[in-house]
Amino acid sequence: MKKALLTGERRFEIVDAPVPDVGPDEVLVRVAACGVCASELDMWSGVAGATFPMAPGHEATGTVEALGSEVVGLRVGEAVAVWVTTGGFGEFVAVKEAYCHPVGDIPLTLALGEPVACAVNAVDLARVRLGDEVLVVGGGFMGNLVQELVALSGASRVIVADTRQDALERARTLGADRVVDVTREPIVDVVSDLTGGKGVDISFEVTGVQQPLSWLGDVTRMSGKIAIAGYHQGPPRSLPLAQWNYMAFDIVNCHFREVSVINEGIARGMRLLSSGRLSMEPLVTHFFDLEDIDKAFQTLEDKPEGFVKANVLIGAAGER
Repeated sequence: MKKALLTGERRFEIVDAPVPDVGPDEVLVRVAACGVCASELDMWSGVAGATFPMAPGHEATGTVEALGSEVVGLRVGEAVAVWVTTGGFGEFVAVKEAYCHPVGDIPLTLALGEPVACAVNAVDLARVRLGDEVLVVGGGFMGNLVQELVALSGASRVIVADTRQDALERARTLGADRVVDVTREPIVDVVSDLTGGKGVDISFEVTGVQQPLSWLGDVTRMSGKIAIAGYHQGPPRSLPLAQWNYMAFDIVNCHFREVSVINEGIARGMRLLSSGRLSMEPLVTHFFDLEDIDKAFQTLEDKPEGFVKANVLIGAAGER
């Protein structure tokens, strides 16, 4: 089978690899597509100090090719989103039955279960209440998902802040009550005016960069919540901890490592996508063949206008 290996900084190689063996409680999945996650960008660019070679790819979807002897809940040919930690940029993966989630009629190119689970679990952990006023800082792919899920949770006002005009326009299209271009408007003043001076009930940081951490305390009400959903790689970050202590914020780390929590999030995300209450169609914007995987990562780094999410199509299954 063909598989993409990251063999050096900014360099994938497509290699021949054996089709993985399937254990009794596992299924063999023919991969149709695998999303490119921003958390993998630092590996590709060398910032994260990756050890080469390595096989990234954890946002895989595909069809069941073969069943282990103990598998009873799936059938060959069934379309699934899967939980894998590596190897998603290859033609086949072997995963436990419990890590496969049927996607029904959702196109495999849009059934990216793992990132949807991240957003579902983040909003769930932050406990958005009916009538809450919420700020989402970051209008990229994950910020868009968080924004949609916050609205579904019953927030009375959703504010989205970003630096890019196309991201702000997309947030507006997705239903944001107010968008803020932080390069042109003072975010603290905007939020103060909108909330009568008290600040939002919950602020989601979904950028993974330093700057928002410096002013989240100025836009969140006393005893409100600051939810860190951005993935902060690279150098250490600085926090105005004295202010955060005084304001009695509830600091929510929206990252999960328990596989059971991730899989529950995928299952819930698939139900939201199947019901039409959540849509990935406007968010998965750029598609690449496996041979062009470096270009997919370069596009994620460059973020051209209109870019939200890159997806790598793998083999004929990626045409579904």
